[in-house]
Amino acid sequence: MKTLELKGSLRTDLGKKATKALRKAELVPCELYGAGENIHFSVNERDLNKLLFTPETFIVKFDVEGKVFTSVMREVQFHSVTDKPLHVDFFQVTEDKAFEVEVPVKVEGFAKGIQAGGKLAIINRKLKVKALMADLPENLLVEVSDLGLGKSIQVGALDFENLELLNAKNAVVVQVKLTRAARAAANSGDAVEGAEAAAPAAE
Repeated sequence: MKTLELKGSLRTDLGKKATKALRKAELVPCELYGAGENIHFSVNERDLNKLLFTPETFIVKFDVEGKVFTSVMREVQFHSVTDKPLHVDFFQVTEDKAFEVEVPVKVEGFAKGIQAGGKLAIINRKLKVKALMADLPENLLVEVSDLGLGKSIQVGALDFENLELLNAKNAVVVQVKLTRAARAAANSGDAVEGAEAAAPAAE
């Protein structure tokens, strides 16, 4: 899994007035938990956007005034109108202990159902896994070559080495949806077959 390095500044004043001043200065209040006492700090909004507005998942290394913390992002609060980040929670991780994180799904192959007129849809673009840091991939590769029209792949059908999938086993990951054109073609074919069956045999 990729690593992103960011710098932060410790927050000593956690009041509403101080928090408002931080956001006005384009700094985002953050909190790191998971290893003893929680650490409150702020990060430049522009730098943090590299983490927030990407489909990728990162191990985040924060340099907070000379002390480095390794973490994964847990929760983000966005402004309801501007979509600007208001607060971000991070969870501290270590190399020797498994932890939970969401990993992006990446499909491989050309599904049979697409050749039949269907459309491939990724229902869950990220899956939650539990693993050691060294075993975390950048993507979870899902092979879809044999996926037919109207068929899907569920979490329970997937297996990745040294990873524990935490989503419900019946959760759909990818499926080939039946498009309007494919449905019309199928109905047309049924109608033709019906007409041929009903037609009297030629003598």
